[in-house]
Amino acid sequence: MIRNFLTATPTDVPNCHDGEGTIQVVEIFDQFATAMPYFHYTVLPPGTSVGLHQHGNDEEFYVILEGNGIMTDEGQDKPVTAGDVIKNPPYGEHALVNISATEPLKMLVFEVPCTV
Repeated sequence: MIRNFLTATPTDVPNCHDGEGTIQVVEIFDQFATAMPYFHYTVLPPGTSVGLHQHGNDEEFYVILEGNGIMTDEGQDKPVTAGDVIKNPPYGEHALVNISATEPLKMLVFEVPCTV
């Protein structure tokens, strides 16, 4: 199966995890032969964020494609930019803010359940 996420119509997600503003999400795939729950293309317009939240027994990955932001990971703020891959650990808390006043932050997001 082939899907072009750049031409797909995104879904608006207001206040994602109590974050600021409305982000856009394209659900690239939602059915897998594995236990992987989702694979998304996500766009954070300028000034928006994914609020601080915690997952369960899984790892969530952010692959930054474009833009700049601040990633909060276990209470520490870290700058992120295009090319960065963020691994959010099981039971970890994280958030992401697009710090640009003019450019969107674009990323791929996927989650993998832990089996150990």
